[in-house]
Amino acid sequence: MSQPTVILATASYDHTIRFWEAKSGRCYRTIQYPDSQVNRMEITPDKRYLAAAGNPHIRLFDVNSNSPQPVMSYDSHTNNVMAVGFQCDGNWMAPGCQREYESRAAVNTVVLHPNQTELISGDQNGNIRVWDLTANSCSCELVPEVDTAVRSLTVMWDGSLVVAANNNGTCYVWRLLRGTQTMTNFEPLHKLQAHKGYYILKCLLSPEFSEPHRYLATASSDHTVKIWNVEGFTLEKTLVGHQRWVWDCVFSVDGAYLITASSDTTARLWNMSSGEDIRVYQGHHKATICCALHDGAEATPS
Repeated sequence: MSQPTVILATASYDHTIRFWEAKSGRCYRTIQYPDSQVNRMEITPDKRYLAAAGNPHIRLFDVNSNSPQPVMSYDSHTNNVMAVGFQCDGNWMAPGCQREYESRAAVNTVVLHPNQTELISGDQNGNIRVWDLTANSCSCELVPEVDTAVRSLTVMWDGSLVVAANNNGTCYVWRLLRGTQTMTNFEPLHKLQAHKGYYILKCLLSPEFSEPHRYLATASSDHTVKIWNVEGFTLEKTLVGHQRWVWDCVFSVDGAYLITASSDTTARLWNMSSGEDIRVYQGHHKATICCALHDGAEATPS
């Protein structure tokens, strides 16, 4: 059987990773992950491998293989790995084992700045830190709300904005001053009460090919995903359909679609223009907590 052109991967508390043909909704491959939950997944920039962050390891699977075995396992962590990402040419992974950055609290989220030289982390105590990869040190620290966990971070593809979402349902937005090479110049831009009184479990800015439309998606424990227009941070639409917490979301490469993962055991495909869910991926037996999309440069399902 030929390989699907648009691949969705989902992971669940049922200790499986499922691969779906995103256009048809068909699950064509299941990997058993018996010794850990999967907290976060990311597909490499060359679309060849899926990294699954668990407890306490990161495992790398071949996207195009039918083998249930990982091609690589990274075992240097001692507890849950909550975030994983790749440098643009795939030469290294964060957080990997080449370098270690000591945070004084559990790290919930890590993103790589588009300049490829800085990591931004958010932790359980509410700290946001910028790690200079060339100097191998922390270059900046922010605390938007003391003792309020930062659950998710996202950076605009051009490095112009960074957004942090926390356990109080608030998003903090900073402008990153143009012309600077570092992340140390944060200019407060907006405070968004996105899901007041509820956790925001994932925030995500739209990708480059969605231009000129710029959106922020916020997935919440209130069972909804909200889509905000970055110009003024006005609410564009609320995606309603999940029955429990929404843990994760990922845009298609052109920003026309959004995929979400929820405790209701499903993942859903949403049309961004209509706000309707046009596909439901059902097969997991417990909470679906993370998702990753391999859709190349083509438009995603219609």
